[in-house]
Amino acid sequence: MRDRRAAEASGRRGERVAGWWLRLKGWRILERRVRTPVGEVDLVARRGNLVAFVEVKTRATTVELDFAIDERRLARVAAAAEYLMPRLAGPGDDIRIDVILIAPRAAPRHIENAWIG
Repeated sequence: MRDRRAAEASGRRGERVAGWWLRLKGWRILERRVRTPVGEVDLVARRGNLVAFVEVKTRATTVELDFAIDERRLARVAAAAEYLMPRLAGPGDDIRIDVILIAPRAAPRHIENAWIG
């Protein structure tokens, strides 16, 4: 149970760091930790007419980040994004799925357009 709580706390910290990172890059955070019947999205951000549904992964080392995301996880984020689009994106908006990878003592790694489904 303690490991699970530690992982949850680490994940929440990573999401806060990712949110700050995006804001520094000119994004506005629309939603955090959005649960839908088909999946969850960690962050939804907007910059201009671009809406990004963002999966955030936090690991103890940068090496572990290389294995943090997989196609199954991205498919669930994409399904959740599709569910949320009518509420969070307008007719002229571009949509994409991004990933932000967080590890201690390293700059966040932002993978734009990580899902092309």
